[in-house]
Amino acid sequence: MSRFFVEIKYDGTNYHGWQIQQNANSVQAEINKGLSTLLQTKIIVTGCGRTDTGVHAKQFFAHFDTNILFEPKKIQLKLNTILPNDISCSSIVKVSAEAHARFGATARTYEYWITPNKNPFLTNKAYHFPYSLDIDLMNIASKQLLNYTDFSCFSKSKTDTHTNDCDITFAHWKMKNDRIVFTITANRFLRNMVRAIVGTMLDIGQQKITIDDLDKIIISKNRSNAGTSVPAHGLYLTQVIYPKEIMNYEL
Repeated sequence: MSRFFVEIKYDGTNYHGWQIQQNANSVQAEINKGLSTLLQTKIIVTGCGRTDTGVHAKQFFAHFDTNILFEPKKIQLKLNTILPNDISCSSIVKVSAEAHARFGATARTYEYWITPNKNPFLTNKAYHFPYSLDIDLMNIASKQLLNYTDFSCFSKSKTDTHTNDCDITFAHWKMKNDRIVFTITANRFLRNMVRAIVGTMLDIGQQKITIDDLDKIIISKNRSNAGTSVPAHGLYLTQVIYPKEIMNYEL
């Protein structure tokens, strides 16, 4: 039995998230179907995480096991011919049997896109937020996140996680052409965490709350004290990092 990593990217607009669901289309279901068709055996991939309905991924990894012998490059090219136009496969590589797409990742980076002006080309790609924001103040507040590890206040309730601790190593807002982009990196993220952080930062940027209020919100560990969760369609998983020994496995 050999294990393979599949690197993909997708526009999440037409999917009910990554994970397979009853009576709803998902990205995982499309990858399973494509690989099963090409390898002529049932393939079930395990993803590096979950993305909610409407969330996009510029880089996403999944792994699967099989006894079938195949040439990864050929299957990758063929997979792109049968996947829907809003999903693509960047690579398929053999990895060690112990490599795990979800638990092996050491860091993940997300971006959240906001457009101050209505832009029909960014519909379902960025959150239209036409209000004045103090980006400098939001960046000062974002640095505060690096001082904490327990982010229960930004987590969706009733999740199956054993801890709400996350190690955030980078959080920054920047103007990029016609949009405002928030970039955040951590070893792991809680469900709804990035969208809740962005909603809280927007309150700070509008000076509805202060940076001292942010500290109180985080210390409270109470989701109801944090800001509104912003829409999913502005969120992108942009990078997933693994130890070099996983991605440079010798066949």
